[in-house]
Amino acid sequence: MTTSEHPSAQPSTAKAWISAFRPRTLPLALASILMGAFLAASQGRFNGAVVGLAALTTVLLQILSNLANDYGDSQNGADSVHREGPQRAVQSGAISPEQMKRGMLVFGAASLVAGVALLWVALGFAGLWVFGAFLVIGLSAIWAAINYTAGAKPYGYAGLGDVSVFLFFGLVGVCGTYFLQAYRQADGWASALPLDVLLPAVSLGCFSAAVLNVNNIRDMRSDELAGKITVPVRLGPQRARLYHWLLLLLGLGAAVTYVAQNYRSPWQWLFLGAVPLLLFNGLQVWKRQQSMQLDPLLKQMAMSTLLFVLLFGIGQLV
Repeated sequence: MTTSEHPSAQPSTAKAWISAFRPRTLPLALASILMGAFLAASQGRFNGAVVGLAALTTVLLQILSNLANDYGDSQNGADSVHREGPQRAVQSGAISPEQMKRGMLVFGAASLVAGVALLWVALGFAGLWVFGAFLVIGLSAIWAAINYTAGAKPYGYAGLGDVSVFLFFGLVGVCGTYFLQAYRQADGWASALPLDVLLPAVSLGCFSAAVLNVNNIRDMRSDELAGKITVPVRLGPQRARLYHWLLLLLGLGAAVTYVAQNYRSPWQWLFLGAVPLLLFNGLQVWKRQQSMQLDPLLKQMAMSTLLFVLLFGIGQLV
């Protein structure tokens, strides 16, 4: 990378890179780590070093995914004059495709280093096969971050982005964070991850998929023209909105079930304070038919999810 190409070479270039990182997506990416941390703390298994490294790894992976998305959509035609959302860095020419590929390499390597450090701090030599299993999961996360819209056959163009978000922002993020904190304190690997932890993980997976769904409903026209067959493109605008309601209700149902199964105090229902915001999002997604009217609902859904996690976690602790 030459001096003129380096992200810090000039203010305009630095601003373009920061924009390409998409900082507003990072709180949602960290929500699964927070949920896993709250659940572990409520069981006396909190480990600050593990949570910190998990958060760092997640941020690096999310930035990698954002850069790969910027690059992939520009190469595959989803970022075009027909796109309704904000203009991307490669699309606008602020960052060249070659520069973006180098950025992806840097953040891919950083994600791997941070992930290995996380596994070493959490597991050490306590279980090499567990270390190996989580290393495979970590490498899969890097692959998923890159190949969502980049690569020869991007799975996001086949409508599988929702599955990836549900798995990595929900099940893997929450359950993995909990397990890595609890493993050394548990009697064997099985007791390090109670099955009911899956319920809050499902909640977060559903709400994260709902954020993606709002994005994909907004971009239906440009995605269809580019051959990006997302879930809303497959379902059509009205059924995509029904799918949005299904995600919201499943997420809330999983949280209610968890509290009902582990009830100790009325404080555990604190997460219900986020319900009006989630319902507002569902109603507005149903009501707003113009693509750009949906754009503010992306941030609103992401922040509502983060509030849900905070209220849910505090309720379990109190």
